[in-house]
Amino acid sequence: MARETTLTPDHLVWPLFVCEGKNRRIPIRSMPGCFRFSRDLIVKEARAAFKLGIPAVALFPAIPDRLKDPLATESVNPNGLLQQTVRALKQALPELCVITDVAMDPYSSEGHDGYVDDRGRIDNDTTLGILAEMAVAQARAGADIVAPSDMMDGRVGHIRSALDAAGYTGTGILSYAAKYCSSFYGPFRDALDSAPKHGDKKTYQMDPANAREALREVALDVAEGADIVMVKPAGPYLDIVRAVREAVSVPVAAYQVSGEYAMLKAAGARGWIPEDACLLESLLGIRRAGADLIFTYAAPGAARLLNQ
Repeated sequence: MARETTLTPDHLVWPLFVCEGKNRRIPIRSMPGCFRFSRDLIVKEARAAFKLGIPAVALFPAIPDRLKDPLATESVNPNGLLQQTVRALKQALPELCVITDVAMDPYSSEGHDGYVDDRGRIDNDTTLGILAEMAVAQARAGADIVAPSDMMDGRVGHIRSALDAAGYTGTGILSYAAKYCSSFYGPFRDALDSAPKHGDKKTYQMDPANAREALREVALDVAEGADIVMVKPAGPYLDIVRAVREAVSVPVAAYQVSGEYAMLKAAGARGWIPEDACLLESLLGIRRAGADLIFTYAAPGAARLLNQ
């Protein structure tokens, strides 16, 4: 009766990596228990997660190098890997919330979230048009929520305008509003083979030393039409989650990223920590800080524990 914070499967979003082919389940070495799944297996996995009470999945495509180019043109292919997967999920599980990632890096030959100009710099304004077309292509395939994770300035407003103009006024935007240039992302880049081919992402992702900047970024995205705002990573940035929760009235998401997940798995496998208990404690801490929903690779395991 006196417990202040609750954690249920309703609060979880399961990020899933999708790859080409059929009946493919490729282990991710640095993320034990996580896989790249082909589209047919993604549907099976999502159905099982939905039965556990997990209401949403977030899709990240592993695009072959042969389809990558500087303009990320594969991202708008109506028969592309992501779009086919979205359609398959919505046909099989209409009530499942499908969230799609809007960023150039999975499709870019440069491995960056934005367009790289001939001087090797990120061209923010050129990127905006590419992201808007990508978001419309995902909405057309059936995505419920598009999630720009690129951290380009002005992209939420650009995407909202493009979605509305195309007739997708009901498609939500979950903005990665406070996404830090973190060292905890390494295993994710292994999963998608999407590391930058040169340089780093410090010119557009946030400095881990900055807190007030996060509130400015969040306020801009909400003003441009974001329906949900994200703080990423979650665990090392619980102060940011709390500050954002107090600053905005829209739902706040937090992403327990691949490095956080990998540390729990590695320490648990060695018997240094009780893995299940530490997983639930880490998620409860994210909820206590103020997150309304949590992206976590451990969503199915956490849901099973919570359902016991």
